[in-house]
Amino acid sequence: MLPNESLAAAYSLKKNNTILLAFSLYSMSSLSETNQSTSVNSSASAHTLTDAIRNLTFNPGSDVDLTCSNKTWNEMMYVIWKIKLEYKNCKIGFSSTGQSTDTCSDGRSLRNTSRSQSYLHIPNFTTDDVGVYKCESAYNGGNENYVINMAIAVPPSISAWLEQRDKKMVAVCKAEGGKPAATVSWSHKGNSTSLETLLGSEGFITVESRLELTEDVNTENLACTIRHIYWDKERILIPKLKKGYIPWLVVPTVAVVCVFLVGLFFAQKKLIMWRRSQQSDTSQSKSPPTEDVDEVEPYASYIQRVNSIYN
Repeated sequence: MLPNESLAAAYSLKKNNTILLAFSLYSMSSLSETNQSTSVNSSASAHTLTDAIRNLTFNPGSDVDLTCSNKTWNEMMYVIWKIKLEYKNCKIGFSSTGQSTDTCSDGRSLRNTSRSQSYLHIPNFTTDDVGVYKCESAYNGGNENYVINMAIAVPPSISAWLEQRDKKMVAVCKAEGGKPAATVSWSHKGNSTSLETLLGSEGFITVESRLELTEDVNTENLACTIRHIYWDKERILIPKLKKGYIPWLVVPTVAVVCVFLVGLFFAQKKLIMWRRSQQSDTSQSKSPPTEDVDEVEPYASYIQRVNSIYN
């Protein structure tokens, strides 16, 4: 091989080695960056849920089970329930190391499902169980926190009726003093529907729905449906006119009749007085004339006078 060719080959080999070395360094750098990125993503993928709020309502006497996480104890590190009631605060907790705490001592307890998922059990739910339940749980890879507002269901008092409003027939359906709010619906559609929700004391809610009826609606077939979480079945009411309710058209009719009767009474009374006055005038005009009658001397005096003459 010629010196120039040897030099060119050596240069080429050196150049290839440099390129290979550079490629190797680039590959290691890329792998390192990939590992670092994977590490960062792995750290960022740790799941954290902070104070997710839930509102739950239960019927009196029911058994309640609250879950804080769907993780099993193979993944869980600990779970703790902080309970704030009207008359006391307490907590119940358990850890994977076997440590437990229970300052409630009132029937509430931590239990596990067949899949080793933890849940809080509350037997025979009553008003004493109403409050705020805060759950904190930690597991491999993250933690979950929940705030659960617990309420007890109270059925509303229901009623339905028909009434006149601005010379129009209106159907009213009312669910009063329920917790939570009831839902109201109608079997027919009307000209307009209004829904009013009123929040009363201690969280009791009143719902009132008004349906303005069209002229072609048969009120006998009109129905109001009320649904509430407390009931197993919906309630159906047929609105009727209230007892003692007088439709607006009857009022002016009665007034006109009363005025007519009063006028007729006074007219009849005046006619009777006029007839009496006419009869009085007639009797005075037809009375016979009086005649002058001489005094007649008594018979006994006459006989006495005659006898005195003869004597």
